[in-house]
Amino acid sequence: MIAIMNLRRQKMGNQKSWTLEELAAGLGHFYKEHGRYPTATEVDTFPYLPSARSIERSFGGLVSLRQQLNLKTQLDFRSGAHSSERAHKINKRGHETEQIVYEFLKKIFGKEFVHREYFFTDDRRTRADFFVYDTKQGFCTDVFYPNNRRNLIGCLNHKLNKYRSEYMRQYPVIFLQMNNTISQEILDKLLSKKKKALLNGQYLMSWDTFQNFCKTKRPLKIAAQKYGK
Repeated sequence: MIAIMNLRRQKMGNQKSWTLEELAAGLGHFYKEHGRYPTATEVDTFPYLPSARSIERSFGGLVSLRQQLNLKTQLDFRSGAHSSERAHKINKRGHETEQIVYEFLKKIFGKEFVHREYFFTDDRRTRADFFVYDTKQGFCTDVFYPNNRRNLIGCLNHKLNKYRSEYMRQYPVIFLQMNNTISQEILDKLLSKKKKALLNGQYLMSWDTFQNFCKTKRPLKIAAQKYGK
């Protein structure tokens, strides 16, 4: 592990160029806290490092920087073991998160009225995680777990592109973000500043808001069958 020295805090506004020693100190500090070196996204949010774009301009990018500093780590995090491990964690968390939502929806609406992986077309490529039948028109739910606000914006933009066509907006759709550190207040502020607004019938909700929303809906009931003598 590289030694931690010349630690420099990132500041707003124009700054003098970062030195290789200062970058080494910042990376070392991150390693001390997390037991590994940061990804590009983590570099952008870490207070003791400049932006990944700044590193790209001055040192040829993070891959080149890791090589110059001779870090004992994989050079390119976008491939290989690091990428595979990250994908595995994301898939595992995604499955666990969807299961939490599914169990909640079953309790409110009943298993018969919660459709998992609802496909909008026969090509089986365009789907929502859930379609819930209620006494009105029903609604779709698309679940995601952003690591941070920046990741949230990227996920939301991707979903807005996915749901831009008319046939994907046949029913109300809720973009349900499950990171409990990102409150509904934060989501509302983000939407108020976003240039690409949600379309009619589209909603961005936190887990708490979604639970309250579902409790205002009237579940369907299976009619009891009557048998003659």
